[in-house]
Amino acid sequence: MQLTLEFGGGLELLCDSVKIHNVNVEPQGEEKKITVKHLLSWVRTNLIKERPEMFMKGDTVRPGVLVLINDCDWELSGQLETVLEEKDVVVFISTLHGG
Repeated sequence: MQLTLEFGGGLELLCDSVKIHNVNVEPQGEEKKITVKHLLSWVRTNLIKERPEMFMKGDTVRPGVLVLINDCDWELSGQLETVLEEKDVVVFISTLHGG
């Protein structure tokens, strides 16, 4: 499944300073659908180059990371259980800033 992943607010630094990634993510095992939970695991394994704890806590994003799916807050679509579709755009933005 082709997806576009965008990282902002400093999260791009965890991915070799690349903000936009056009990726192909395959379903795991017998699953035909890809959920955000599966995508987060894939991102941690394949894109995050350093300090994964700055992006994820457990099996979800850290508090302070805004997730948008096709410009819609993931809290409106089911969060980790949101089923992604071909060509979806998923944006991760850190809302936490150092002082």
